[in-house]
Amino acid sequence: MNVLFEDAGTLRAAIIMSEQPGALFVEMPGGKREKVRADRVLLHFPRPLPAELLTDAQKLAAEIDLEFLWQCAGEAEFGFADLARDYFGHAPSPVESSAMLLVLYGSTTHFLRRVMGHFQAVTAEARQAAEKAAARKQKQLEKQTALAEQLVAGELPKEIAARMPYVLYKPDPSWIEHKAILQACERTHQSPARLLVRCGALESSHSFHVGRFLLDYFPKGRAIETTATADPLPDLPLADVAAFSIDDTSTTEIDDAFSVTRLPDGNVRVGIHIAAPALGFQPGSPLDEIARQRLSTVYMPGDKITMLPSQAIYPFTLSEGKNCPAVSLYLTVAGDGSYRILGEESRLERVPIVRNLRYPAIDSQFSLANIESGQLDFEFGQELLFLYELANRLQSTRGKPEQEQIDYIFSFSGGRIAIAHRQRGGPPDKVVAELMIYVNSAWGKLLGDRDIRALFRVQDGGKVRLSLYPAPHAGLGVTQYLWSSSPLRRYCDLVNQWILIARLYEESSPYAADETELLKVMRDFETTYSAYDEFQRNMERYFGIRYLQQEGITQTTATVIRDNLLRLDLVPIWQRVQSLPELPVGTQVVVDVAHLDDFELTLHLEFRRRADAVQP
Repeated sequence: MNVLFEDAGTLRAAIIMSEQPGALFVEMPGGKREKVRADRVLLHFPRPLPAELLTDAQKLAAEIDLEFLWQCAGEAEFGFADLARDYFGHAPSPVESSAMLLVLYGSTTHFLRRVMGHFQAVTAEARQAAEKAAARKQKQLEKQTALAEQLVAGELPKEIAARMPYVLYKPDPSWIEHKAILQACERTHQSPARLLVRCGALESSHSFHVGRFLLDYFPKGRAIETTATADPLPDLPLADVAAFSIDDTSTTEIDDAFSVTRLPDGNVRVGIHIAAPALGFQPGSPLDEIARQRLSTVYMPGDKITMLPSQAIYPFTLSEGKNCPAVSLYLTVAGDGSYRILGEESRLERVPIVRNLRYPAIDSQFSLANIESGQLDFEFGQELLFLYELANRLQSTRGKPEQEQIDYIFSFSGGRIAIAHRQRGGPPDKVVAELMIYVNSAWGKLLGDRDIRALFRVQDGGKVRLSLYPAPHAGLGVTQYLWSSSPLRRYCDLVNQWILIARLYEESSPYAADETELLKVMRDFETTYSAYDEFQRNMERYFGIRYLQQEGITQTTATVIRDNLLRLDLVPIWQRVQSLPELPVGTQVVVDVAHLDDFELTLHLEFRRRADAVQP
């Protein structure tokens, strides 16, 4: 015996293998066996074979007059077998009953399903509404197909252009434009991004990645539209120093500078000068609202999106030739060669910035080789030497050795990408790093000793986080650490500077009355800063892939970081390589490079050999 049954709205036929109360075990035409609930069975029949039944029923169903069937059905609920008897004029055969079921199941505009095997004709009004809906659906389908045809032909329909960028990054599944893109992608075997680049909706893979980031974090655009200006500065004393900064050539938000002054008693006064935008506007002001929304400057190769508008940057950035408002920490350092710190003092003042020293020029001037040979006859050479020896002592006191890092410096000219490598940790880097660690730790102590809530950087158990309370930063080897040295570029540093300035003026913290705002800033900053950092890494990976494509590189060297994780030597790309054998950390290997995709940011690496292996 055979059965016809419903399976998730679909009619199926099968041979009964065995029966038990409430269920049957059947074999489908393809040989698959399964259990079927007895209440899903619509028809038992001895013949024809199940596969023949549905084939013959489909042919017969195509001949049934649906309109006449609906008129004959009446208003009451009916069983399919009864309607088949009335329609065919005799007791229906299994094929005729099956054909009737196929028509009833497939004609939702004419019949409603009730209990298993029972139906009811829709009213004339419901039919009209259903037909209108079907007509609308058909019209939408035709429009969707027309849009897809334009996309396939490389044209950009105005309807899709009007939906950009949401139709690409955050589409509504119900949009016809979205469905048209998917339809065109299926036909062209392309991703939506590649399809829209080909049609001119996107300029390139670069605009695809940047556009997604901007929609998430800068939906109103990256430009800052404001007429707000900084407040008049308080009357600040002019420091008797000649300060200089150390930054790369692209830096416009210069947060920190240094000065070295010989004292009459033989000791040396070292100034660490931090730009003071917090003197120019207050929490809750229009400029603060902009910084509060952005939370940090966004960096990417060849570009950046500043946290602050230009009218809040340029009055405070430590540019050479200006007397800049700053919060300064002065260290009195023993001049006997021990580089002991004898005292500290924090001040609010105007600092004369004599020079902005820039990488990479300062790297070649202030190098280890020149230090050892005494060839420091350049501007601020002796001051840098003193700071370098002080930095060595500070690092020794912290007990944290340097970690080798490589900076990848991207440049762009004539549509081509160039990548230069800069080894981190040289004398200029050490000076900046150690003095920034010191000033952040010292000002963290200044606030912590007064039990003033601020945004402290804490590391315990290997995890780095922000906290309103001072605690050790194990990775840096300091008892407390306050992010306060980059107020032009990081919002938490700006907030901490407002708190620090209030402390220096012996006033209450602007957040003393309500810590909830500090908590909100802390949570928002950590989330956003992490997203910005991930975007920067992704864009560095993007340009790394583009560089490999540009140069046609199919084999290159890489360095083992840990386990099967490699870092390519040419470009800032880290990737796990399953074919990598177990090798010591730091081993240089040769890998094959293939399947580069600058949209998906993927590539395939295959271990070839150790770089020091002798080739046959």
